[in-house]
Parts: sequence; C-alpha cells; structure tokens
Amino acid sequence: MKCAAAAIFIALSSVLRDAAAFVVPTPLSLPSRQLSLPSPLPPSPSPSPSRNLLTMKAHPNFRKGNTQRLGRAADQRKALLRSLTTACLKYGSIRTTEAKAKQAARHVDKMIGLAKRGDLHAFRQALGWLYDKDLTFRVFEAAPARYAERRCGYTRVKLIQKQRKGDNARMAILELV
Repeated sequence: MKCAAAAIFIALSSVLRDAAAFVVPTPLSLPSRQLSLPSPLPPSPSPSPSRNLLTMKAHPNFRKGNTQRLGRAADQRKALLRSLTTACLKYGSIRTTEAKAKQAARHVDKMIGLAKRGDLHAFRQALGWLYDKDLTFRVFEAAPARYAERRCGYTRVKLIQKQRKGDNARMAILELV
C-alpha cells in the first residue's frame, strides 16, 4: 500500500512540475513612452573567435576585389588579357593604359615561367592561353636561354608622361626585359 501511494505521489509531482514549466508568464507592464530593448547576445561559449560568427573576418588571401575589372565582364576581360599577352610576347612591347599593362604583365610573366619550366603540361597551359600556336613554340624555344639567370620579373611597365587624348587615361608601355 505504501509503495502504491509513493508511486502515485511521484507521478503527480512530476505532472505538476511539468505543468508548471508550460505556464506562460504574464507580460510586464511598462510605463508609457518607454521601450524595452532586446538583451545583448550572450558571449560565445567557445574560446576560439573563429566559431563566433559576429567576429569572423575574411582571410586576407580571400578578399574580394584584388584584381582590377578593367570595366569589362569576366569573359571580355579574359579575352583582352589574352590578346595583350599574345601581343607583348609577339612584338616585345605594347602601348596600352597603365591598368591594363599592370594586369597583362602578370600573365606575360606567367607564360615565360611556363616556358622556362618547359614540360608538356606547361606547354599545353600556354597553348590554352596564347592565341598564336607558332608564338607558343617560339617562346618555349627562346625563353629558357634568354631568362636563364632571372627568377622572376620578366616584364617592365614604363609609365608615359603623356595621357591619352580622348579620355585622358594614363598610358604605359609594357615591355619584355
């Protein structure tokens, strides 16, 4: 009898305790013209700041906007840089705007680096970027001997003091060293 009464008591107390948990609290009465501000977010339980989404920062290598768009869509920009790279390797120097010259210099240096490497994969990468197949063969023949002692910096961007007549753009000459 005592066990049955104890079991009923335990069951009733757990039901009452659970029922008390579901009671909706009554709202606080606020004086007029006083707004309730939300409480600030609790601090992050993890010690590392990378887990906290509010303090997460972008890694410096993944920042947006680290290349110039040159006022073109991505496919047009790629075609422009490919043609500037091909022209610079073909003629030795080209005259263009300063921004285009600085962007094209990166790709010309990359093509000469591929030519110095000289393996089949590098050759196929250069074929995929340059527009002239014969030029690719000539670059892969001449570049390793011409730039044997130079590790990087195969191009030079010289600024021209005279701006372009139509839009007053700063001009530069991109040339092979």
